[in-house]
Amino acid sequence: MGAYIEALILYLVLFFPGTAGQAPPEEIIPFSIVGELARIGLYNIPSLALIWYLLLKSKSLKSWGIGPPGRKDLLSGLLALPALILIGFIIALVSPYLGGVPAPGIAPPAGVPAWIVLALSCVSTSCLEESFFRFYLLSKREELGLGTSRTVLLSALLFSLCHLYEGPWGFLNAALSGVVLAFVFLRYRSFHGIALAHGLYNIFVYILGAL
Repeated sequence: MGAYIEALILYLVLFFPGTAGQAPPEEIIPFSIVGELARIGLYNIPSLALIWYLLLKSKSLKSWGIGPPGRKDLLSGLLALPALILIGFIIALVSPYLGGVPAPGIAPPAGVPAWIVLALSCVSTSCLEESFFRFYLLSKREELGLGTSRTVLLSALLFSLCHLYEGPWGFLNAALSGVVLAFVFLRYRSFHGIALAHGLYNIFVYILGAL
């Protein structure tokens, strides 16, 4: 029961829809360097520190099966990134014919400094989300008393709920992407690879939006 309570509190405090200051689907807010730096410093980094503190207070990274960045991370990233791009491309292709498209949320940045801050924001956000939805939940599946398949589905569902602000297509994109990232994490036990792939995908989306 304690593992459930800890996971639920983390999710409600850090990720429950609306708590991260996301824009409503109908709004596109301008990119702000100051705003993004504040979000990184006041939300992403403290949230990351909390999740990793809870993970490492009971086991070392080696005991969790996570090592320093290496070849398996490169391989997992090279598998995950094209899969994420393919899912996003198919949804973007199909969604206009079935009603609506994923909401962009934040407008693309303008200028080199803004793009650098955006990259930092995307990478730190992906590290945060992968730390909880993949590393934390999937690694604690035995403590939660759940099998692998159920934990993957739970992880993908909670992850997609955090993207409700993007509308139903954003929800579906996150759900499918969450399943892919979960299976890649379990197959290669690679945190660094999926976090980098997730961050690069988010940057890629902004680049497409700026074209």
